Amino acid sequence: MTTEKMATTPEKMADLAAELASDIKALDILRLDLRGMIGYTDYFVICTGRTDRQARAIHDAIHLGMKSRYGILPGRVEGMTQGNWILMDYLDIVVHVFTPETREYYRLEQLWGEAPVHAVGVGSA
Repeated sequence: MTTEKMATTPEKMADLAAELASDIKALDILRLDLRGMIGYTDYFVICTGRTDRQARAIHDAIHLGMKSRYGILPGRVEGMTQGNWILMDYLDIVVHVFTPETREYYRLEQLWGEAPVHAVGVGSA
């Protein structure tokens, strides 16, 4: 195992997930800092794919990038069949990949409105 794989932090993982999503042209990428607010994760990374197909491509890029860079796989993945909300649980970070309609419906970032937010990439759907 390389030093980089052993030295990962939740913040680095969240940054990499956001960067990988941006590389696949994800829209409205946000990193929510949930440290001290909840016990089951440190960060949410939320992004939007224009279609369910793009959402799956974003998932694939994050999955392969996290495995390649840090040697980690998500503990679970949900929503791949439908593709309108894909959840990737890496324990320290949870990645949410939405289609525009599903993101608007659930408004996840508004549910956690008190969390510090870092906008990674801003686009329009």
